Amino acid sequence: MSDFDLVVTGRIVLLDQILENGFIAVRDGTIAMIGQGRPPAAKDRQDFGNGIVLPGAVDAQVHSLSQKGAEGFAASTRAAAAGGVTTIVDMPYDEGDLICSAAAVKRKAALAEDEARVDVALYGTILPDEGVMRIAEQAEAGVCAFKFSTFGTDPKRFPRIAPALLREAFDEVAKTGLVAGVHNEDDGYVSDAMAAVKAAGITDYRAHGLSRPQLAETLAMLQIYETGAETGCPAHVVHCSVARGYELARLYRANGHAATVECCIHYLVLSEEDDVARILGKAKCNPPVRGRAERDGIWHHLAAGNVSMVSTDHVSWSEDRKSDPEILKNASGMPGLEVMVPLFVKGALEHGVSLTMAARLMADNPAKHFRIDHRKGGLAVGRDADFTVLVDRAKTYDAKQSQHSVAGWSPYDGMTLPWTVAATWRRGELVFDGTEVLAAPGSGSFIRPPATLGLRGDLHS
Repeated sequence: MSDFDLVVTGRIVLLDQILENGFIAVRDGTIAMIGQGRPPAAKDRQDFGNGIVLPGAVDAQVHSLSQKGAEGFAASTRAAAAGGVTTIVDMPYDEGDLICSAAAVKRKAALAEDEARVDVALYGTILPDEGVMRIAEQAEAGVCAFKFSTFGTDPKRFPRIAPALLREAFDEVAKTGLVAGVHNEDDGYVSDAMAAVKAAGITDYRAHGLSRPQLAETLAMLQIYETGAETGCPAHVVHCSVARGYELARLYRANGHAATVECCIHYLVLSEEDDVARILGKAKCNPPVRGRAERDGIWHHLAAGNVSMVSTDHVSWSEDRKSDPEILKNASGMPGLEVMVPLFVKGALEHGVSLTMAARLMADNPAKHFRIDHRKGGLAVGRDADFTVLVDRAKTYDAKQSQHSVAGWSPYDGMTLPWTVAATWRRGELVFDGTEVLAAPGSGSFIRPPATLGLRGDLHS
């Protein structure tokens, strides 16, 4: 009789080292042993040679329900499984259902349990008219963080939270032991810039970046971090497209504040000159994709340890909502769940960034951040057996051909991925075999922080 259900061998990427000729042994859905050399016996053994075995990614920013009828948990988590993502953290801005009460959290958690193929954690938020009265009840219902915005896209679905109310919200979030994440664009500055762009008649690819200036982003970041410093609440910027923003976050941490900042994969891969100019609305997101200089500057900050985590900000808008030749008329956001991990591995190897840092930025740091590291995060004995294997089998990405992404298009179409996902396991179950997603809808679970929380240390310590 074997002691283990599964043994996977390859180059095991831990948080501080890579085990060449290593193995992971799984029992009852959890990691039971990690080692090097001759692996133990198991009911199922999978040998990947020089394949890279990474912890399953925890995607910190996913919008599964932004467009009714376009995606949903069954589809978003199918793309996740194919991309080596074993936990998604879903945003609260669902079309027709702002997640701003315990009832809404429970309703969405039940939907995830019914439909998801990988595990799901949830953000909560507030409705400005209600104020902060429902923050505590959402924490009790199991959200892993709260999301607010300094910019208002829509007063009901994606509202602006004014400075005084944001401070109140931070006060209440601090009591829960969770983190306040904020969309970082100054509302007044962006509104004025958008009006100026329209008055000038600019409609080509430049219009989006001009209508949302870099300074609008960093000014909002100062408000967010100052609010965190005032209240003692951990303050998180959910996406940053400019190198200066990562420097700001570093400065606040150096002064003893819990200030984190997230980088979306598109800010590391795309540029305004090369990609927005080429595919227009398909590269439109908020904040915008910037120029090559900002992209290169962000890689510099990432290598220096100033980036807290890497995510997708995934949303699968139907193609008709991303194809208008006037860039400002397109929906904002793009799909990325299927390709974040191989894209980041490609970029890391090109920029001299270690794979151990990849494990921290895509798995361990987000798991700690969302208070779910009792189960998720880096590869460690006792945690869920969530991991993915990348092999040196190059392919050119084509979202429509892959059929794992419901969108059927991607800003990364045509890009060559030198390392590609060969398999993904979620809680010890093979959910992707390199070709097909095997996980059934409803096999994923709702993941929540422990009932009792204490404030955690800084991710960069």
